[in-house]
Amino acid sequence: MQPPKAADDASDAEPRPDKARQEPGTDAEGSSGHLAGSTLSTSEEALTERVSGDEPLLPARVHRPSDLLRLLIGVLAVVVLFSVAAFAHGTTTGLEQDINKGTGQAPDLLIKLAGLVSSIAVLLVPVAFAIERLIKRDGLRIADGVLAAVLAHGVTLATDLWVAKSASGTVQDALTQPTPGDAVTDPVHGYLAPVIAYMTAVGMARRPRWRVVLWVVLLLDAFAMLVGGYTTPFSIVLTVLIGWTVAYGTLYAVGSPNVRPTGQHLMAGLRHVGFRPVTAMRAEDAPDSGDQSDRGRRYLVSLEDGPPLDVTVVDREQQAQGFFYRVWRRLTLRGITQRRSIQSLRQALEQEALLAYAAIAAGANAPKLIATSELGPDAVMLVYEHIGGRSLDALEDAEITDAVVRGAWHQVKALQSRRIAHRRLTGDAILVDRFGKVFVTDLRGGEIAAGDLVLRMDVAQLLTTTGLRVGPERAVAAALAVLGPDAVADSLPLLQPIALSRSTRAHLRRLARERSQREREAVLDASDAAKRAKAEGAELPDEGDAGRKAARKSLRTEKQAEKRAMDDALEEAREEDLLSQIRREVLLIRPQAPVEPVRLERIKPRTLFSFIAGAIAAYFLISQVTQADFGAVVEQAEWGWVAAAVGFSALSYVAAAMSLLGFVPERVSFGRTVLAQVAGSFVKIVAPAAVGGVALNTRFLQRSGVRPGLAVASVGASQLFGLGCHILLLGAFGYLTGTEKTPSSLTPSRTVIAGLLTVAVLVLVVTAIPFLRKFVVTRVRSLFAGVVPRMLDVVQRPQKLLTGIGGMLLLTGVFVMCLDASIRAFSGPDTPHLSYASIAVVFLAGNALGSAAPTPGGMGAVEGALTLGLIAVGLPKEVAAPAVLLFRLMTLWLPVLPGWLCFNHLTRKGEI
Repeated sequence: MQPPKAADDASDAEPRPDKARQEPGTDAEGSSGHLAGSTLSTSEEALTERVSGDEPLLPARVHRPSDLLRLLIGVLAVVVLFSVAAFAHGTTTGLEQDINKGTGQAPDLLIKLAGLVSSIAVLLVPVAFAIERLIKRDGLRIADGVLAAVLAHGVTLATDLWVAKSASGTVQDALTQPTPGDAVTDPVHGYLAPVIAYMTAVGMARRPRWRVVLWVVLLLDAFAMLVGGYTTPFSIVLTVLIGWTVAYGTLYAVGSPNVRPTGQHLMAGLRHVGFRPVTAMRAEDAPDSGDQSDRGRRYLVSLEDGPPLDVTVVDREQQAQGFFYRVWRRLTLRGITQRRSIQSLRQALEQEALLAYAAIAAGANAPKLIATSELGPDAVMLVYEHIGGRSLDALEDAEITDAVVRGAWHQVKALQSRRIAHRRLTGDAILVDRFGKVFVTDLRGGEIAAGDLVLRMDVAQLLTTTGLRVGPERAVAAALAVLGPDAVADSLPLLQPIALSRSTRAHLRRLARERSQREREAVLDASDAAKRAKAEGAELPDEGDAGRKAARKSLRTEKQAEKRAMDDALEEAREEDLLSQIRREVLLIRPQAPVEPVRLERIKPRTLFSFIAGAIAAYFLISQVTQADFGAVVEQAEWGWVAAAVGFSALSYVAAAMSLLGFVPERVSFGRTVLAQVAGSFVKIVAPAAVGGVALNTRFLQRSGVRPGLAVASVGASQLFGLGCHILLLGAFGYLTGTEKTPSSLTPSRTVIAGLLTVAVLVLVVTAIPFLRKFVVTRVRSLFAGVVPRMLDVVQRPQKLLTGIGGMLLLTGVFVMCLDASIRAFSGPDTPHLSYASIAVVFLAGNALGSAAPTPGGMGAVEGALTLGLIAVGLPKEVAAPAVLLFRLMTLWLPVLPGWLCFNHLTRKGEI
């Protein structure tokens, strides 16, 4: 264990009244409430009071992840309920008819009696529970319940108002019942939802007797209202969900009373299992590494006789730490057994005890488990022999000898001989005592009978952990000396960030940021040195044409020399990351070792987000498309305008080639550039629109003879200039669109003014917040280090600059004309005519949204934005929907086959 955090106030077993203090974290029922259900005798409790433990103050309230999880589940259930009510009208109607038919034969007297009893009980039960809590001095729980009831009442009123004013007819039919006088029942019961929120927040469901009474009252009330025709099944379910969700949202927001066991309860638990503790000092907590946040609280306990003990206390709050992270890892990683996201305390206790015994049986140096016990219903403790020493993270670099590193590998070899996986071989899991003996600790997250993949992950993790401290050479050498070259080489495919612990990934990301910063500084220093050399050697040019030509030639030479110096400085400053260095060291011993990373991710965050965004967009498009009569639309389509849309779509690739070559001073074939842009239409289908084209153009320029750094700078300059042109055109056309209705005043619309004010506010926010300001300045600085010098080269060649600008304007123009032709293809005589300015604004806004969306080709986002935009500027949705589909067919789907052919052709020729 690590050194204690503070010395104890009492070093012997004698009472110290002057040092006595109330242990924090107790609730209003007294400290004994933490140990409800324990079997400590009165004499043991009295003796425990003579011993005091020293530890940091525990917070009075905690925000439980379990409350947040229940809140999210409740919100999701409410959304599902509204979705079913909105789209499954036949199901809701049939369910109501079946219930009415089944309850129609119930005796009238029974219905009235049930209603009377439930209406009285639903008010008396909460009051009775409140009185019981107040008698036991637990007023904070009552306050939490009252707050939850008030919030639930507010949510109920808001839901009733929304259903009555804005909800669709199907939702209203599912949640309300007609009453005499052309009125309807309330969608949510205004008295029942607050009662449910109150009873949930005060914890009635956790007490068996009160839980039975609660369910009886709720079922009786629901039966009475359903049979009496005062509500619907969906209304009852919605009422329960709102009360339940608001209660857990309130508990998570304000926090729940902290019932975690304190040092005094630990001392009592130790005496209960036969020890005679004197002091209990809280061990120094390691920095919160995220993946070890559920490791438990650790104490160093001294006894009246015998060596000290290391005690780990795990409670429900710590057991819930990292829940969402474990769920995400379980969903996204394939082929890896993750421990259950939700474990009971009993399961956690048994798993850690089993691993402790198994590790020692395998011959590894691990802490010996002496005893285990429960500390009431909400915590458990594990008692180990005291080892002493310091963790690998706490050692100085000079103290980590080769013997220490080999000792760590010997522990892994012993564990893997019995197929035991540790799963957390970070620096704080390796302990070194004062004699240099290495121990492996924190076995709680390990695995028995582990598979080959998990065992290889342990090797990759320890390689990275030791490499971070002693360097890749010594780390690999120690691993080879203990495990042998074959076992180490087999771990190379697992040497990837996703297979490492969260704290290790964070450390690697920090090192990567530091390397990038050093590279940027080296490039900027080289640029500054070249500018100083140019300033020192500058001479006044001679008069006349010959002097001016010589001056321009000298300026170009100096620019080229500056770029070469920047590229050379970047190459010299570039460093390999740690994982690449480890692979290189292993390949020196086993050149034939597999290095291709194993695919561990089942699903990536970008893929999940793309799927969700695509599903939302698909739903929107389907709802729009199903309302259009495509048969009549296609019959009335003007095929001349369809042909025009095809022509404008083909012309866009010529414009794209011009916009790229305008920022490349080197000579590149125009025809091959056009083919590369057509190939980009195929790449857009398999990659986001803002990523695939950039990568393909950069690769094409490199294959065309442009140096890698200059190719990246050229594409970056094209993208930067395109962004500026896009913003200027959007603002200009937006201004013109706003002045169309009042051309004499030339007053822009309120939307344009609101947009400009929003941009101004965002700029002020970025400049006012230091973190955002530093982030933007860093990115802009790196941009100016490479892209801006390239743009300066282009500015010196007016022909190239005109080509780039003309290509940008032509590209926007042909897309606007293609969209206009698509609209005209489906427009009838009564269809309002849209100006080119309005169409341009819709296209530019939709294209910007598509570039920002992570979906391939902006699928879903572009269609939705264009359709909404056209409807907003006055085009009927019966025309807007097919027009957008035709436009996307011409610009996204139709060019896929030619793009695939061009992509294969350029690949065979070695040009991409």
